[in-house]
Amino acid sequence: MSQDAETAHRSSTSSPHSLASAPSSASPVPLSLQWVERLVSIDTTSRVPNIELIELVCESLAARGISSLLTRDARGERGEWANLFATIPAHDGSTQGGVVLSGHTDVVPVDGQQWDSDPFSPEIRDGRLYGRGTCDMKGFIGTALALVPEMQLARLAKPIHLAFSFDEEIGCAGAPLMIADLQKRGIKPDGCIVGEPTSMRPIVAHKGINAYRCCVRGHAAHSSLTPKGLNAIEYAARLICHIRDVADQMRRDGPFDTSYDVPFTTAQTSTIEGGNAINTVPAECRFAFEFRNLPTLDPAVVFARIERYANETLLPQMRREHPSAAIEFTRIAAAPGLDATEQAAITQLVRALTGDRDTRKVAYGTEAGLFALAGVPSVVCGPGDIEQAHKPNEYVELAQLDACESFLRKFIRSMSVDTQQQQQ
Repeated sequence: MSQDAETAHRSSTSSPHSLASAPSSASPVPLSLQWVERLVSIDTTSRVPNIELIELVCESLAARGISSLLTRDARGERGEWANLFATIPAHDGSTQGGVVLSGHTDVVPVDGQQWDSDPFSPEIRDGRLYGRGTCDMKGFIGTALALVPEMQLARLAKPIHLAFSFDEEIGCAGAPLMIADLQKRGIKPDGCIVGEPTSMRPIVAHKGINAYRCCVRGHAAHSSLTPKGLNAIEYAARLICHIRDVADQMRRDGPFDTSYDVPFTTAQTSTIEGGNAINTVPAECRFAFEFRNLPTLDPAVVFARIERYANETLLPQMRREHPSAAIEFTRIAAAPGLDATEQAAITQLVRALTGDRDTRKVAYGTEAGLFALAGVPSVVCGPGDIEQAHKPNEYVELAQLDACESFLRKFIRSMSVDTQQQQQ
């Protein structure tokens, strides 16, 4: 790093309230460590606002002359859940085109998990930074923020954008608001790197996520008079078994893509509740289910099979027992899959910067599918191992933060005027 870049970095991240723990003398000290720790120390579990973190980032960027565009959710009195989009312009002031560095600010709950340290007080042990969100995915966000001064010094040929979202962990609910706002404003980047934990290896495809809530309505009666009631739990069970049948058929017959760790579309029921007493025919049963589709399979086709069975098979049977019977579906989350083309410039760039040409596809979802659907080619690549995400004692290796810094520095150089002139 040049002396100017080092000075700029220190001025952007130094704080009298530094949270950085001292790593062992044998471990490298990533320049991004302070930023990552500051972010992890803020509880941004999806059910609580993320505005404290967003305002921290806004203030830091504003101090460097970078303005932020916020898109807010309707919850709260002043939009306490917010997305942030900011641009480091090209050397000529242009803000069009360029590449997005994208990450979600929310984290999953720690409820019921046994941690060896406070999940929101980051702690270094044995070359690892422990805390909720260290891996998924504040490690990437913190590294990007730490390198903003270097982005500003690089004489960029095209802009670099930062996109930080809310509520990714509950079905990618926040990013669509930001993407819609960007489209309305005519902002269309050339590509996007989503920094989910991939051990700094490019991921070119992932499955779609589709989650639904189902309410089966029957009719209550005393359990000694079951013919006068309609048992909602029993009919919900039949529908749940049908969902399992659909899953089994897709597992058996495909379609398949052997590049995935789970090479077919999956489906499962995750929660269920109903009834209020042992001696009462339950009038209502509610359950939630999801399916994760290969990008080549239209999710509407999968849901149509489930809905058709409910409406054409179960509901007529139920209404013969009681005319008020009903089955209601509510979609609670939907995020498209990603299937990046190898010919896309962003795919080739990330492959060149990592030196990794292997084809990797994963079952988990990211916001990359949303950007791709909006016409922004996207790839997933970030620090940490997805195996550590969502678990107690979540951590990211300090070496992974170093690797991410190295990757982003190469990326910044690739975006500079001098590098692009050399390539012409």
